[in-house]
Amino acid sequence: MKSERRTYWSSAVSAIALFLCGAMICPAEDFSTLVKHLEQEKPKFAKRHQALLAERYDLADRPALDDKMSRGKPVQEGVRVKLPKGIAWEQLAAISPEDIKSKNLWPSGFFPLPHPHHEAGGMVFPEALIDETKHQTERDLTRFDLDFDFPQHLLPEFPAPIYLTTRPDLGDVTRGRLVTLSNFNELFKDILNPKQLEGLRLLVTPFPQAQFNATEDRRSLKAHQGVACFDCHANGHTNAATHTVGDIRPNEHRHRIDTPSLRGVNIQRLFGSQRALKTVEDFTEFEQRAAYFDGDPVQAQRKGVNILERGSQVHFMAEFQALLDFPPAPKLNVLGKLDSTKATGSEMRGQALFFGKAQCATCHVPPYYTDNLMHNLRVERFYEERMINGRKASADGPIKTFPLRGIKDSPPYLHDDRLLTLDDTVEFFNLVLELKLNEQEKKDIVAFLRAM
Repeated sequence: MKSERRTYWSSAVSAIALFLCGAMICPAEDFSTLVKHLEQEKPKFAKRHQALLAERYDLADRPALDDKMSRGKPVQEGVRVKLPKGIAWEQLAAISPEDIKSKNLWPSGFFPLPHPHHEAGGMVFPEALIDETKHQTERDLTRFDLDFDFPQHLLPEFPAPIYLTTRPDLGDVTRGRLVTLSNFNELFKDILNPKQLEGLRLLVTPFPQAQFNATEDRRSLKAHQGVACFDCHANGHTNAATHTVGDIRPNEHRHRIDTPSLRGVNIQRLFGSQRALKTVEDFTEFEQRAAYFDGDPVQAQRKGVNILERGSQVHFMAEFQALLDFPPAPKLNVLGKLDSTKATGSEMRGQALFFGKAQCATCHVPPYYTDNLMHNLRVERFYEERMINGRKASADGPIKTFPLRGIKDSPPYLHDDRLLTLDDTVEFFNLVLELKLNEQEKKDIVAFLRAM
């Protein structure tokens, strides 16, 4: 009997321990041991991911000579996705999706892009944001287990300008600075009302997040205040910080996240990685419980989730976000189309293609170039399902139609950053939509996109 009781209690204790570990509250290895083994693993996974990027893309710094982002950073030009040997883009576009799939000709850069360490996931920030945040606030967003993957020349300009719908006369209100908790009041006290200013304060205030918090399974060396909304959406735009979506399981099916710009959020109607949230207030309220903690409420409670109050915090934050405007587009008229007296011949031809043969305007409707809907491109019809560095390349499902206004300021592209330039994006849709565009037509569409 005693032996049976011991066996029963041993089994019960094991079952409880297994349950607690499944709920992510098990006592794991101590922090110093965790740091040591993850730092040892870091070079292996970094090498794996950089090899994938080199296989897929031309990562060279090759700026356009005649086009820049809103504050002057050169736009990167040219198709960067590498083709399978022995085939050109025109040849590939002439092949049916079924033959591309059967002959394994889908370009590697058009497959879903994994997180820099997909099995680990979590928020990871570009070096420029880490350096400036540390300089201004002494808050370090470095992860000891992994680094951001893309070089700075392929990312949005940093820090990005902020344009306000309420004060278009001011132009960029940041004076070229990253807006943080240390300077937001100085920069905005004379141009926002008190409610809007408090909303901005909350957007630049760090709160605990899965990788940046005070528990001993964090990924920062020091106990951490957390992450602010404007760490990813720097200056209300994007710095291409990435993460994996919290609402898909198992982990191999989770999408890498392209941090979308908050510019023009007032005209958008779908939010969250699966677009289940219908207002910016919904998104603001639930973001810290969803994306911040991978959709895991147990982890969120343990690591210190900040539950935002709808009336005194969420609405204030949403009101400021609704003021973030698109950058000026001097060649567009009030209806969002080109003014023929200002546009080049290539831009005008590109606009005609956009609304005609290329079918872009089916989803991207002026003046902001979105239909506020979701569309399933069914890209999986071009390839066999496969594992890529911990990410299963399978069906993406429906994705949101993002606004194209100011699009040249927001590389990389698509919902998971797999397309590095606008030229890549046009090549991608030429194949996916089976458009049969020629080389000049593709260049003209890129010219139009840059004029937005």
